[in-house]
Amino acid sequence: MAEEEIGSKEQAPKSNRILFCYFFIVLLLGLVAIGILVRAFDTAFVERETWMKVAESQKRPNRLIYPSRGNIYSSDGKLMATSVPCFYLYIDFNADCYTHPTKKWNSLDTLLKSKHNGIDSLSFYLSRKLKDRTPVGYKNYLLNGLKKKSRQFPVCDGKVSYSDLKEIKKFPFFRLGRFKSGFYTREMVERQKPFGTLASRTIGDTFRDIDPKTGLTKGKNGLELQYDTLLHGVAGLNSVRRLGGGWTNVVEVDPVEGMDIRTTIDINIQDIAEKSLLDMLKKIDAASGTAVVMEVATGEVKAITNMGRIREGVYGEDTNHAVADETEPGSTFKVASIMVALEDGVCQPGDTVDVGNGIYMYKGARMTDHNNHKGGYGRISVEQAIWYSSNIGVAKTILKGYEKNPTKYVEGLYRIGLNEDLRLEIPGAGRAKIRRPDDTVRYWSKTALPWMSFGYETQIPPIYTLAFYNAIANNGKMVRPIFTKEIMHNGKTVQSFSTEVIRESICSERTLNMIKDMLLGVVEKGTGKAVHSDFVRIAGKTGTAYKVEGGQYVRKYVAGFAGYAPAHDPQIVVGIMIDEPMIGKHFGSTAAAPLFSEMVSKTLRLMAVNPDRPEDFMVTKNDKKAPKAKAQPAKSNAVKETTRARAKAPAKTNLKSAKEDHVVKGKTNG
Repeated sequence: MAEEEIGSKEQAPKSNRILFCYFFIVLLLGLVAIGILVRAFDTAFVERETWMKVAESQKRPNRLIYPSRGNIYSSDGKLMATSVPCFYLYIDFNADCYTHPTKKWNSLDTLLKSKHNGIDSLSFYLSRKLKDRTPVGYKNYLLNGLKKKSRQFPVCDGKVSYSDLKEIKKFPFFRLGRFKSGFYTREMVERQKPFGTLASRTIGDTFRDIDPKTGLTKGKNGLELQYDTLLHGVAGLNSVRRLGGGWTNVVEVDPVEGMDIRTTIDINIQDIAEKSLLDMLKKIDAASGTAVVMEVATGEVKAITNMGRIREGVYGEDTNHAVADETEPGSTFKVASIMVALEDGVCQPGDTVDVGNGIYMYKGARMTDHNNHKGGYGRISVEQAIWYSSNIGVAKTILKGYEKNPTKYVEGLYRIGLNEDLRLEIPGAGRAKIRRPDDTVRYWSKTALPWMSFGYETQIPPIYTLAFYNAIANNGKMVRPIFTKEIMHNGKTVQSFSTEVIRESICSERTLNMIKDMLLGVVEKGTGKAVHSDFVRIAGKTGTAYKVEGGQYVRKYVAGFAGYAPAHDPQIVVGIMIDEPMIGKHFGSTAAAPLFSEMVSKTLRLMAVNPDRPEDFMVTKNDKKAPKAKAQPAKSNAVKETTRARAKAPAKTNLKSAKEDHVVKGKTNG
């Protein structure tokens, strides 16, 4: 017992010591923790600004990481537009190194006196590399900038590539760095088009400047503008921090590269369209022209070209006339008028109309056919009025059915889809404008109905006319013209575009078949004979119209042709407009039709379309010849001289009188 008591007495002090040690350790740790918390609080709140300044001193401001703008491709994957960085070179001759030189470094002395890094060596290297000035020329040029103390003095007139920039940075004086030379660069993005002008205006352009706030490039027009938000991507963030005695780049936010666009454009068909149009414009010395090739079943635009005269004999794309121009279509519109009349039961193809000697007076206005100087056609059928593009024949047919109710005629035009909004992908696209008799904005005159029937008093962009003819070729189904097949990101399809039907049927099957026969007749028996091809049968309509400038009709013309091929199984529809042809005749039958024939034949051969069989070329029903015009007495010499004088006079009149005059001259027929 005594031993047990002694043992317990010895253990008690030992346990107390252990407990004390534990307590002391816990207390010490608690005090340390409190100290840490107090210090953290002090650092986070009391000394926050001080430590933030220290952190910032170890880090340079964030810089944007420019994303790559997406590419634009043709339908078969050929690159049509891509971005390449380019750089403009500058010297800040008002920098501190020039205006406040130190004892340690004097940039002014270095530039003027240094043997290896001075102006003589620099001028020699710049001249050898850029080849735009001699060494002496560069020296004088740089000294002039130094004298003016220019802050943004361009080293050269143009831009350089990234590889060239890397080399130039190693040139004498520049290799000293920005802070010792004042040399700096401005990065921009150059949009390159590997196929040059092909579909250039439709593809579009970009502004070269990079937005300093967003780091993004911006689309200017065309598809570049339409899909700008998808193409430009999202900028990332990059910072430079001091680590281990040096500076290191740290990517804080990765950039998102722009998406790619695959268009409907076929490079080979586009090449055919552009070269053919260019050759024709030069041949007839026209002001401008447009040509569009569209796939009938899908509405995909396979080629679109718009050429305008830049200077004598030189053409380029500056305006997308095919989608933007709201012009009077001329005789291509006659088909729409007769379609409405056939659908309403106003006429039949075989019904006859007396066009007389080619001159017709209506409510004080004079209307003529193109052959009035030969005595006119006399009595012809409705279908012949289309074949021979008779203004009077079409106008009298429409007046017969709608003179007392012109609203019904206009509603018929709306019914066949001419006024539909095509919602084109090209920014700045025009809209068809077809006035109504009750329109309070656009005046409906007493002569509006007959003149509208053959292509005046309306404004329709060429591609709207093309969509209408495509509907005829597509068995009455009107589809929206499309320019984009899909949007891709990192090689994967994000969005696809399919054919969009605007109107299932523009007219009855019976009316459609009659219209198709008439369009065949135009080519095989009428004003479109120049379109004839030995390869395939073609159907279409010629058109010619006076131009309006400053609210007045002037003696300037727009010639056109719209049609499709092969006639029995349409694959493509083509629309052509030629503005102000100066050499040769200005009609659609002479200026536009031969171009149409060339484009269609080459395109269908490229598409491996089989030629029509001999029996396909057989003229079917209603093989009627044009009635011979009545012979007119020969003009006296005095009359001839007066006529020549009038033709040379630059006539400009108000809309009404010009409308009367241009029809008198008979230049509006196909």
